[in-house]
Amino acid sequence: MEIFDCTGLQARHAAIEAAVSVVRAGHVVCLPTDTVYGIGADPFNDDAVTELLAAKSRTRQMPPPVLVHDAEQASTLTAWINDEAMALMENLWPGALTIILPARENIGWDLGETQGTVALRMPDNSIALELLEHTGPLAVTSANKTGRSPATNITQAYEQLGDAVGVYLDGGEAGGGVPSTIIKFSPESPRKVQLIRAGAISAEIIESTANVQVIQ
Repeated sequence: MEIFDCTGLQARHAAIEAAVSVVRAGHVVCLPTDTVYGIGADPFNDDAVTELLAAKSRTRQMPPPVLVHDAEQASTLTAWINDEAMALMENLWPGALTIILPARENIGWDLGETQGTVALRMPDNSIALELLEHTGPLAVTSANKTGRSPATNITQAYEQLGDAVGVYLDGGEAGGGVPSTIIKFSPESPRKVQLIRAGAISAEIIESTANVQVIQ
């Protein structure tokens, strides 16, 4: 287990390299995002996903969302995506909006009981985006034990997760501590989105950005 200070460019380069190595080895990393700190692993590695869920004391009934580097990367993971979902990605990403869409058939991962969907987000954090550029999509959940408050700094993350994480990327205080808003699209009702979790982005902003109706 190592903690890396990512505040300097040279230090960040070494930190990202170490984190990429840990991900490729099938283990868990801790990274800053624009909302809270998260822990991430390779979604295509079943052992890594199991390790991720175990670190958080989370069951398969609560599958992790997937962080992506950009909307193009997100579209490769979905079986269906409409203009409204793409409008939200183009206008509100990077940002605190998680979008649930049907997952691509035979996607090759097992994140838990996803019911054939994938929850996607592009974080507004340069460290996270640099990591995602090198690793590809990551299964990421908030850096805390289930039932406890999400970590907003590396100290809080380490206190809760300890050696369950291979590399900690310290990017300072996370931006605000408010989790992302989660919405769900369905091909059956493409202009209506279900609000799964209220968060940093309001329903009004979502509705005005993509001309959709947000339903509870």
